[in-house]
Amino acid sequence: MRLKSSRAFGCAPLVAIAVGLSLFGLLMQYSASSYAAFTRTGDEFFFVKKQAVAMVASFCCMLFFSRVDARILAKISPVLLVVSIAALAALFIPGLGVEMYGATRWLNLGFATVQPSEFAKFALVLFISATLTKDREIGKGAFFLCAFAAISVCVLIMLEPNMSIAVLVALVAVFMMFVCGVKLKWFAALSVPAIAAAVLLIVAEPYRLKRLLAFLDPWASPLGEGYQLIQSYYALGSGGIFGVGLFNSRQKYLFLPFAESDFVFAVVGEELGFLGCAAVLAAFCALIYFGFRTAAESEDVFSAYAAAGITSVIAFQTLLNVAVVTGSIPPTGLPMPFLGYGGSSLVTFCSAVGVLDSIARRNSRTRLFPVERKGARFLPLRHTL
Repeated sequence: MRLKSSRAFGCAPLVAIAVGLSLFGLLMQYSASSYAAFTRTGDEFFFVKKQAVAMVASFCCMLFFSRVDARILAKISPVLLVVSIAALAALFIPGLGVEMYGATRWLNLGFATVQPSEFAKFALVLFISATLTKDREIGKGAFFLCAFAAISVCVLIMLEPNMSIAVLVALVAVFMMFVCGVKLKWFAALSVPAIAAAVLLIVAEPYRLKRLLAFLDPWASPLGEGYQLIQSYYALGSGGIFGVGLFNSRQKYLFLPFAESDFVFAVVGEELGFLGCAAVLAAFCALIYFGFRTAAESEDVFSAYAAAGITSVIAFQTLLNVAVVTGSIPPTGLPMPFLGYGGSSLVTFCSAVGVLDSIARRNSRTRLFPVERKGARFLPLRHTL
């Protein structure tokens, strides 16, 4: 049964929060990067200008995807995944891959550089959602196809190297397959080699082991591996309850590395204090709530799982970034969604919010009975009429 809805937007709060966080992120990036940008380029707005251009493109992508039926994405999800994997592989072609800070994570398109891993994680979400919802019951073939896709993406990202994004992709893939109803014994079959591989990767690269040791005791190497974490502590500790005031950060004067990207949350804590951090986290919690609510109200299983997967990417990446900044886990190069500097990140996250809004928009126009799915641990919870 279909009824017309008077709602003009799929989920206006979802879009409003994403736009608000992006604009606030631009403000904080100026504060965090102005001195470094002026020192290196002579233009204090250097990073802000580049991010502003990316923001315009991001909002256009959000608007576009909010008008695209998510079921179309299900049909083209294999193509999106193949293109993403090809882009990741292209990083290792001389002249195409751009190396910065000892890693080849950016693809040179001539007019701009993009980070394929940012697109790959959402392409994988759509592929898993489409693959595991084709049949009423998930078979071994579908599970191992999704596992192979996730492993392929993770391996290519690890070769950049970028362990933090690889861990994020693995977490999201496991979360999605669990939610979709994959049998636990199939997970067990992959858990032992996965854990062994993770340990091997940490031991094989000395810098990863050094980061782990620095996380346990950053003051053992205050000018080396522990430096970045110590400076983050200083920023957060200086902020106190109310902060030192907007634009008044001291750590941004080349003390805190990557202040405008991976550690922008530390600058928020220094300038706006505990209350500012709490407000930012409250906004993310609201965004995540509306994302999962959109998934729960979805009228079809693919939309439900795609919305849950997209929301899980936002949730996991936010959680990991805050954990790194506060010293709860070893340091990783993972920017905070919407707030951290990076055009590829902003475009993909805004596009993902557009997909969520498209699903919510379709939900508001229809009222259908939930789709039954054998073994699923998450079902559309749309109220029936």
